[in-house]
Amino acid sequence: MFHLISINCRYSHSCLALFYVRNALEQQLPDQPLIFSQFTINDPYYATLLRISGASAKVLFFSVYIWNHRFIRRLINDLARLQPNLPIILGGPQALALGELPVQCTLFIGEIEGAPKEFYLDLEKGCLQSLYRAEKPQTFPSPYRQEDFTGALKNRQLYYESSRGCPFSCSYCLSSGSNGVRHKPVELVKEELTVLIAAKPMIIKQVDRTFNDHPERALAIWQFLINQTEQVRFHFEIAPDRFTEPMFELLATVPCDQFQFEIGIQSCQPQTLAAVNRKMDIEATCRNIKRLLDLDTIHLHVDLILGLPFETEASFQDSFNQVFRLAPHYIQLGLLKVLPDTEISRRAEEFGLISCSEPPYEVLATRWLDHEQLTELYELCECTESFYNNRFFRSFWQYLVEKNEDPFAFFSELLRLCREYNFFQLSRTHKLMLRILTDLVQTREDQDLLLDLLRYDWLRCGFRTLPEYLTETSQKELRNHLRAALPQNVEGLFTYQTRVEFLKQASFVELSQEAMQFLGLTNQDNVVGGLIALLPEQTAGVMKFNRATMLPSCL
Repeated sequence: MFHLISINCRYSHSCLALFYVRNALEQQLPDQPLIFSQFTINDPYYATLLRISGASAKVLFFSVYIWNHRFIRRLINDLARLQPNLPIILGGPQALALGELPVQCTLFIGEIEGAPKEFYLDLEKGCLQSLYRAEKPQTFPSPYRQEDFTGALKNRQLYYESSRGCPFSCSYCLSSGSNGVRHKPVELVKEELTVLIAAKPMIIKQVDRTFNDHPERALAIWQFLINQTEQVRFHFEIAPDRFTEPMFELLATVPCDQFQFEIGIQSCQPQTLAAVNRKMDIEATCRNIKRLLDLDTIHLHVDLILGLPFETEASFQDSFNQVFRLAPHYIQLGLLKVLPDTEISRRAEEFGLISCSEPPYEVLATRWLDHEQLTELYELCECTESFYNNRFFRSFWQYLVEKNEDPFAFFSELLRLCREYNFFQLSRTHKLMLRILTDLVQTREDQDLLLDLLRYDWLRCGFRTLPEYLTETSQKELRNHLRAALPQNVEGLFTYQTRVEFLKQASFVELSQEAMQFLGLTNQDNVVGGLIALLPEQTAGVMKFNRATMLPSCL
């Protein structure tokens, strides 16, 4: 019996590669029974080991990635002591990086569809070699079958590829070793996606390295997806400077939340991009991201990488500010990973790269950033991850952008306060973040406006009450006032029949005229502050908030 084992980051993930392996094994060795087990790196190690060792397998198969490398290495070393004659086959992008392996281990390099014939012959005879290299296949049909959707893939993300390879040759990426991109025919992609969509997965993640490398092809697939009656969410990795006008015209018709885009900017510095072989028109990139954001229907996840060649503290600050001022929904500030067998790893000495010796090989210092500087920037990135990458303070950040404030300087000051609070050693709750932001703005000239924005943001995210330190009038007092002062009917809000329910369900906050004008909640120039109701019904758009409305000015 062959045992195919998936070690994922979390339960909701799945492993596309092992479904390809399953199909190849069943095609080449149809008489061999297979079992498929899925674990995560967060599962109890000992229990995982026992489940694998107790399965009475003839051969074990693992797919090794940067996130499961350590877990798998520990497993195979312990399995080798328990079952020294059990063959273990290791494939995937990080298999070679496992280092010295037990004697029963076999490395498989390449794509399973291109496996040499001797691999299957040796597997059947039980006399595997230590290494096999595959040819590059031209075809790679979807490996899924109907029973997968109700079995191994139930309640999990689906991964699908319509192409292999990448048009870029970024020196830090394992894909840089591949030559060119192999695309499936568009009609085949449509057929395969029809099957996946019918299964109604939680999300389908396109793992194409650059989905829109051929704009006309991407356009045809997007049009097909928009026309489907089953609205499934799709995730795409895209190059933001490869958009055409027809693409924007089509994307303007996409239903909200059907698409989400991951956009790798990596750096806004031409010298840095050139050093890692990344070709990108930064002006076009920023312009196109703004256009996508204006649609307010597609979730945008924008990436920067800390620790790239020629990136100084000042130049990273510039990249950070440029991306922050675009106001994407999510900013991922990742560390450079100096992966083995990449061009950047071979130039590590030239760039002064010091990195961790174990996966994921995070950079520790460069020629342009010593360890202390990089640590400071890393913690600022962690601060941004916690405070920005949620929907809780969006009008607060919008204010900083519209007032042309220096975002990097703001987050540097926020980082200082986070350290005073021991933020990184505590549970990073939204209540704690609100407390820190409240303290941070106390010394600013615009503190009154910013505190109003924090109150507004907090309540429109669904919280029913404000913390005491942000409250001048309690919700109970406001409701008592409104119960006496509100008319019996307010058009668009309630009638005399629904008035009581309105007072129960809504939350209320008093805001200054300046805050209301900034938030676009009034066009009345003579209004000096007022009461805002936050209703349970949510707004449209990517970021969902409780609907806000101004109550009659007579109150």
